[in-house]
Amino acid sequence: MSSFDDRKKGFEKKFVTDEELKFKVSSRRNRYLGEWAAGILQLKDEKQSEYVQSVVKADLEEAGDEDVIRKLKADLENHHITEEEIRKKITEFNQKAQADFQ
Repeated sequence: MSSFDDRKKGFEKKFVTDEELKFKVSSRRNRYLGEWAAGILQLKDEKQSEYVQSVVKADLEEAGDEDVIRKLKADLENHHITEEEIRKKITEFNQKAQADFQ
């Protein structure tokens, strides 16, 4: 029974590690999205930092990316940025964030 328990603990530890990595990648991706959007909005210094944090926090509202997409879509509405463009940036920045952690 000991080897079974060891395997179980190993799987649990891997699951926790994988979930932590997903969270870190998602947070980094959202930071990149916030920086991209802040550039479009022409925010500088402290306002840029606050905006980036608001994008990162927006992802904590619900599971998935829809909360971040809604925020960015509303914030960038006057700049003619489409939801499709936002989704492309999400994919691009997700790949960049994953590369950061490898």
